[in-house]
Amino acid sequence: MTSPVPAPRAYGWLIPAAVAAATITAFLPILGNSFVDWDDDRNFVNNPHFRGLRLEQLRWMWSTFHMGHYVPLSWMTLGLDYDVWGMNPTGYHLTSLLLHAANAVVAYALVRRLLTLAEPETAERQPGSIMIAACIGALVFSLHPLRVESVAWATERRDVLSGLFCLMSILIYVRSRDTARDRRGWLVALALFACALLSKATSMTLPAVLLIINAYPLRRVGGRVGWWSAAAKRVYVELVPFAVLAVGVAVLSIVALHPSKQLAGGAKVAVSTYSLMFYLWKEIAPVGLSPLYEMPRHVNPWEPRFLASYVFVVALAVSLWIGTRKQWSGFVAAMTAFVLVTLPMLGAVQNGPQIAADRYTYHAAVALAALLAGGALRLVSLARGTTVCLAVVVVLTLGALTWEQSGVWRNSETLWQQVLDVDPNSSIANSSMANVRYRQNRVREGLEHSQRAVALNPDYGDGFNGLGVGLAREGRVDEAIAAYERAVLLEPTFDEAETNLGVSLAQQNDVDGAIRHYAHALSINPDNSNAQVNWGNALVRLGRPGEAVEHYAAAIRIQPDNTDAELNWGVSLARQGQYAGAIEHFRAALTIDPNNADARGYLTRATQLLEAPRQLPPNL
Repeated sequence: MTSPVPAPRAYGWLIPAAVAAATITAFLPILGNSFVDWDDDRNFVNNPHFRGLRLEQLRWMWSTFHMGHYVPLSWMTLGLDYDVWGMNPTGYHLTSLLLHAANAVVAYALVRRLLTLAEPETAERQPGSIMIAACIGALVFSLHPLRVESVAWATERRDVLSGLFCLMSILIYVRSRDTARDRRGWLVALALFACALLSKATSMTLPAVLLIINAYPLRRVGGRVGWWSAAAKRVYVELVPFAVLAVGVAVLSIVALHPSKQLAGGAKVAVSTYSLMFYLWKEIAPVGLSPLYEMPRHVNPWEPRFLASYVFVVALAVSLWIGTRKQWSGFVAAMTAFVLVTLPMLGAVQNGPQIAADRYTYHAAVALAALLAGGALRLVSLARGTTVCLAVVVVLTLGALTWEQSGVWRNSETLWQQVLDVDPNSSIANSSMANVRYRQNRVREGLEHSQRAVALNPDYGDGFNGLGVGLAREGRVDEAIAAYERAVLLEPTFDEAETNLGVSLAQQNDVDGAIRHYAHALSINPDNSNAQVNWGNALVRLGRPGEAVEHYAAAIRIQPDNTDAELNWGVSLARQGQYAGAIEHFRAALTIDPNNADARGYLTRATQLLEAPRQLPPNL
């Protein structure tokens, strides 16, 4: 028989502090990570609208559905990051990490409260056991490698921010309900839920979670109270405002999605059941994780993995039914909450090219953490030392896996290499790795990846765009033009392919045709800085350098670190004999890219000409 675990006052701050410290330590590698070309480019690198918290940026943040999401509060935190850090990715990752650490602490407080409500006698006799069990649950939540995608990917700031608001909303709601009715607490919980929805729409399932908590461990509905008693109806009434907010955001989210992304009925069922099985299995065995699990081109509902998922879901449903009959209230409540929270991400409404995603477990994992904490509480009561030792091993193992997984997001090359290691047949990963190789001047390797991408998916416009880049780099301009035209045919709003098509036409001396494509690209996406730069280059070739300057300036407004814009602006000014101005832009280009040989050569030549003016050679 074990002795009671004491609960010294020091535990009041030591345990949360330890949870936060362990979380930060496991994720430290992300502070050295870059932005990656998996939405970070479109959200940050090439997006001038989020940069700061001035009225112009705030207006955009509160009105945009950029990339299919309405997340104004998440944008505001990113705008604040820009004001503090500029475009240094370390600052963005630090903010996300601190938010995740805060989530770990709030998860500890919430799990502790739920365990206290579920096991009031244990809480009275052994409050220290409750704290140890809650600590184990919180650490397994925060240190699990499935959390890495949400924390290490700058684009997923919305996960950690909405997660914080969600957890705080639940915690404050529970505290306001399990004692004397606290209307102020209820209002604060409702306000926090609204903030969660404004951070990411997947928070919409919170009202269902609150209903489950009211059933167990609050016991305000169901059981002896009944589901239709006067007391139960009062619970439903107080949850109505939460439900109204959730339904409103759900409708808004569906409207924001492009209808062509949706799956057929049988495919929806297959993907949804597979995703649920996938998430629960990866929670148990977090190996072979990838930033992208690509959706197959054609979903066959009778494929073996989908058949296995149908069996799994039926087995899960049966276990929940048995749990209800056997009064396994904690198991039923936690598993039901997990399923309901993941439901919007299970494929019923498809958003993106993935069949599943690690980030989709972020909100739901707290339910499993609470279930694990409940099991740990039982074990602590039976064998405290053994349980703590086992928990330490599990936590250290998860922390090591998270440390390793954080390195996957170091840069675009490590990210796409991991995807290819897990799935060599990913057309998206092959095309994206091709772009990495082109930037590294490893054109032959890049071209091989592009060719594989279009072979795997002949309807993938981005693959053909990358193929065109590789062909153009090898001097096969006619073939490149055909590839770009195929990309535009597949995706008529593909502004990058339009820009690249213009560049290839300019190489064939069709400068007017090139300008038409640059203009079209900018009509599709006014924030395409490369289209502005190339339009300026075309005007210089036409002998209109004064007009070109306007396009270079526009490119730098969009992307302040655009080396090509600074470099070509300098060349344009030098061609007009404005050497002093040209020198400023060559220096700006070198500030962005100190190894840029063209900028260094032009700077030297422009400086010589400024000191001894003469006719500028045509090649400057």
